[in-house]
Amino acid sequence: MAEEFVQSLARGLSVIRAFDGSSPELTLSEVARKTGLTRAAARRFLLTLVHLGYVRTDGRLFSLSPRVLELGYAYLSNLSLPDVAFPHLERLVGEVHESASVSVLDDTDIIYVARVPTTRIMRVTIAIGTRFPAHCTSMGRVLLAGLPACDLDAYFARADLVRMTDRTLTSEAELRPVLAEVREQGYALVDQELEDGLRSIAVPVRDRGGRVVAAVNLSSHASRTSLEAARRDLLPPLLAGAARIETDLHATQR
Repeated sequence: MAEEFVQSLARGLSVIRAFDGSSPELTLSEVARKTGLTRAAARRFLLTLVHLGYVRTDGRLFSLSPRVLELGYAYLSNLSLPDVAFPHLERLVGEVHESASVSVLDDTDIIYVARVPTTRIMRVTIAIGTRFPAHCTSMGRVLLAGLPACDLDAYFARADLVRMTDRTLTSEAELRPVLAEVREQGYALVDQELEDGLRSIAVPVRDRGGRVVAAVNLSSHASRTSLEAARRDLLPPLLAGAARIETDLHATQR
């Protein structure tokens, strides 16, 4: 496998990933710093991406162009989950008046594939494609709890369990019993481990074979939703919403 690794492709993709919601425009020096590339190498990759139409520049600042969406279109065009989930998220948000999202597991992160927000409760803006570490999110814990034992072992072998707040669990020894509890009770409730003031509760979405393929959550600010209220008021409609998503998803898998 190592001899087939194309390092230049990996570096080019790292340049694309350097741009995100908090850094939509970057200078050459900033791209070099974020990617670990030399200025000369970063410049070559950026100018190649400009030539291909994936990046645009005013001569000093670089930013992604809309054409970069083509890179994910082939995957998204065959993914029925976002289309299936969206109307059910809208209904769920209408019922509980809290933001609802669906995500899938991508290596050690979750990636958002559908979302219906209400008021903004996080410092960062969440959009389709936003990524967060799986270990400190409610949806991530649901997805990790659904992994086969060997896959969960592999996750812990490669995951960087970063501390996001003072409450974040950052060791395998702490997380394994939590994931076992999530697996047993069928939901994950995370209290201010991703961001101070943010509480979220998530449940799994399973395919026709019973495999956990996604997670759906509700997020609320800690000042207005206690842990008890999250279990009492948010969990029942969340479970019902997930069941509706599963029903429609199974219909598309026939």
